[in-house]
Amino acid sequence: MARSRRGRGGAEAVTETVDGGLAELRPDRDRPRGWTLLLDGAPQSHVDLDDPAFLDFPYQRRLGHIADLAGPPGAPLRVVHLGGGALTLARYVAATRPRSTQQVVEIDAPLVQFVRRQLPWDSGWRIRVRGGDARAGLAKIPDGWADLIIADVFGRARTPAHLTSTEFVAEVRRALRPGGFYAANLADGPGSARGAGEARSEAPLSFLRGQIATVGSAFAELCLTADPAVLRGKRFGNAVLLACDTALPLAELTRRAASDPQSGRVEHGRALSDFTGGAAPVTDATAVASPAPPAKAFD
Repeated sequence: MARSRRGRGGAEAVTETVDGGLAELRPDRDRPRGWTLLLDGAPQSHVDLDDPAFLDFPYQRRLGHIADLAGPPGAPLRVVHLGGGALTLARYVAATRPRSTQQVVEIDAPLVQFVRRQLPWDSGWRIRVRGGDARAGLAKIPDGWADLIIADVFGRARTPAHLTSTEFVAEVRRALRPGGFYAANLADGPGSARGAGEARSEAPLSFLRGQIATVGSAFAELCLTADPAVLRGKRFGNAVLLACDTALPLAELTRRAASDPQSGRVEHGRALSDFTGGAAPVTDATAVASPAPPAKAFD
């Protein structure tokens, strides 16, 4: 059952227990119909019902730039979203690229129902939400169907291990059309701890470096966009990895990242190879979940 509590300015936060923990929709103080979705206290996404083209979180802005550049301006796209949350990016694509066809795969059915009830989206948008595991859902996408695949999957604030391997990336490559984009939201930090019973990751950004090597085993072109402090291993945060089998729009991505409210840096080519530091691709046999965020990461 959903529960409400009064927030500042009269709006009420709404909470509900879902499969992934306690979901909370917290009202935005600055935007009358803006809401932030949190899962067990970790900010997951932001939605403005009045302006679905508004992207508040830095990593979502970076994914939005990629969606903008995945085809001719305004032209419809075929998009697969692995991980649904509040459907922020699906709403963005629907608003900026009318007639786009989108498939969202989200394992947490109670979360989808909570979001659908509290933050309904336009019934005319071509968005289909499928319940189930992201990798299993991806396997149902026809060969070469997607112009863009976005992976933004977190369970208890960690990317599940089976979505980090070369076998998973091979499924991504199969479902993309030639020249299509694969974008992954990844999180790592300075020697971040693993979960209970797992070895501690002493090297900063070791998960992120392994993911670059893994995706690079399947795609010819890669770039990485993140806050410079994250890239230096100074703090825990998000990085967006973009891959394609043809040339990437690096100049425009770099310009957009630099002009964002929280500016980001784009790494590519030799600089990205140096950053990766000889990390080996991850397979199903060796994959582990992404690092757990520090205890005060979301304070």
